[in-house]
Amino acid sequence: MLDWSIIIHYFPFLFKGALLTLQISVISLILGLAVGLAAALSILSHNILLRWPARFYVWIIRSTPLLVQLFIIYYGLPQFGIDLNPFWSGVLGLALNTGAYNAETIRAGILSVPKGQVEAARSLGMGSSLTMRRIVLPQAMRLIIPPLGNNFIILIKDTSLVSTITLVELTLTAQRLIGSTYKPFEMYLMAAVLYAVLTTGSSLLLRQFEKRALKGAAA
Repeated sequence: MLDWSIIIHYFPFLFKGALLTLQISVISLILGLAVGLAAALSILSHNILLRWPARFYVWIIRSTPLLVQLFIIYYGLPQFGIDLNPFWSGVLGLALNTGAYNAETIRAGILSVPKGQVEAARSLGMGSSLTMRRIVLPQAMRLIIPPLGNNFIILIKDTSLVSTITLVELTLTAQRLIGSTYKPFEMYLMAAVLYAVLTTGSSLLLRQFEKRALKGAAA
C-alpha cells in the first residue's frame, strides 16, 4: 500500500528539487546550443585549426559516458586549479555533452539546405558569413527543431546523473528523503512522476514552437 501521507508531506521538497532540475536543464540547453552551433560551423569550416579540434571534441564526448565526464570536471579539474561548485560542474558537463550531439544535428541541418540557394546568395554578392546567417541557418534551424527537442528531453533525464557530484536536484532529493522515511517506492515514484511532468511539458512547448516555425516558413 502506498503511504499517501508521506508523499503529500514531502512533495514540496521533491518539487523544489524538480525546479533545480529544470533550471539546470534550461541553462545547459542554452549553453549546449551555443557550443553545438560553434562546433558544427567549425567542422564545416575549411580552416583545419577549427575543423579538427571540433571533430575531436564531438568524437571524445560521444565516445565516453556522461558520468565519467562529470567526474572529470568535478573531481579531476581541481587537480589543475579549476575548482567548480557542483552546480556549475553539472551545467558544464551537461552543456558539453549535449553540445556534441547538437553539433551533429546542426551540421546535418546545414548540409540539408540545397547548394543552389547558397550559390544564388553568392551570385547576389553575399559573403560566406552573411549567406550562413540569412540563408542557410534560418532554413536549417526549422529542419532541426524536432531532433534538438529530443536532445533537450534526453538532457532533462540526464540531469539525474549530477546527483553523483552532490548536486541536490530531484534524484538526490529523493535519495535523501528515503534515508529519513525508509519509503523508497513512494519517493522514487514521485520523482518519476515529476520527471514525466517536466519532459511532457517540455515536449508540448517544443511542439508549439515547431508549429510556429513551420507557419513562419510557409508565410
